[in-house]
Amino acid sequence: MKTVKINENVSLHYISMTKLKTTSVAVYIHRPLCEEEASYNALLPLVLKSATELCPNREAVAKYLENLYGASMGGTTIKCGEDHVIYFDAETISDCYAPEGEPLVEELLNLLMSVLFAPKLEDGAFDSKIVEQEKINAQDRIDAFVNDKRQYASVRCQQETARGTSFSINRLGDKERIKDITAQSLYEHYRSIITSSVIDIYVCGNTDINAAAAAVAEYTDKLVFKKAEIPKTEIIFRPSEEINNVTEKMEVAQGKLAMGFLTNTRPVDDDYYALMVFNSVFGAGAHSKLFNNVREKLSLCYYASSQLERFKGIITVNAGIEFKNFQKAHDEILVQLDEIRKGNITEQEFGASISSIVNVFNSYYDDQRALATNSLMNRVAETGKTLDEIIECVKKVTVSDVVNVSKKLQLDTVYFLKGRGE
Repeated sequence: MKTVKINENVSLHYISMTKLKTTSVAVYIHRPLCEEEASYNALLPLVLKSATELCPNREAVAKYLENLYGASMGGTTIKCGEDHVIYFDAETISDCYAPEGEPLVEELLNLLMSVLFAPKLEDGAFDSKIVEQEKINAQDRIDAFVNDKRQYASVRCQQETARGTSFSINRLGDKERIKDITAQSLYEHYRSIITSSVIDIYVCGNTDINAAAAAVAEYTDKLVFKKAEIPKTEIIFRPSEEINNVTEKMEVAQGKLAMGFLTNTRPVDDDYYALMVFNSVFGAGAHSKLFNNVREKLSLCYYASSQLERFKGIITVNAGIEFKNFQKAHDEILVQLDEIRKGNITEQEFGASISSIVNVFNSYYDDQRALATNSLMNRVAETGKTLDEIIECVKKVTVSDVVNVSKKLQLDTVYFLKGRGE
């Protein structure tokens, strides 16, 4: 990867890849995750990508992308610990495949830079009609999240496990706060952050990096930036205390059990890769103990899996269950954790876990977005390892390493979503 510093806040990262016929561009604006900003940050990319000085309405944006041979562009927010990232993603065919030799990547960057630094204004603010429409869309995203009860329960468990920290804030914002945002207040927020945030731009594919840097500099050179840093994040360390039991009731036919464990392991710790393998053995795949024992053999769950949140040091176990099976499923999940702590890990479980993780990382070499996202995540976590180095670290993990890291896990929260009449 080659990095060009555009200015003290803006960096252009180029990942050369010639095996695919496309080139992708990702823009990440780093903001501190907080209640005051979250709803504004969630709404902002929806408004910015709808109209710019270059393309003054949605139809013009769509036509511009179509003229780049069906290029695509989207915007949302992601959460990396306490780093609330405003994210834009775009893709077009690589310049070398342009029928008439057009500089497609440069033109796509021109659109993205216009989205970022030259939005369409109306009387010194954003277009009020666009803002009102995108407020509805932003609220609909929150409703869609709540309606996906499997995802909802998992996130709610993470929020409860992260209680007392900014990580408990929804990356999509709050419906009532979004409702109160105006075209003027959103523009004022935009003005306050666009030149005072770290901005990472990733170009992955086959293009002229110097031309790409020039396209970015054409917009940024006109602005004065205030030096910023990527928001720092730290995993949760909490003294052992009484388990945080949380029960919610909704109109659901199937119970959702989620259990939040603190890992007490940072991404930069030597045993972090053992934690990755532990998570795979425990519940991340069809080879795992949760899948084969809690779901298949005992039929206590419709699904059972675990996921690792590296930035806050949380492993969340998610299970869909009959309401009556809450205690049995809860207890059996802990039994499977105890089996790992005792060293009862089969060769198949361990080997499949290593292979699964290595295969995922190897697949990044065929996925431009994954390469950019992985690099960004490592930048936020300050791990500094290449993909090859990460793969080698995973391959060196032993069963003993997995057993040792499993003993650091601490059950913190048990979340149960059940029916209103239960």
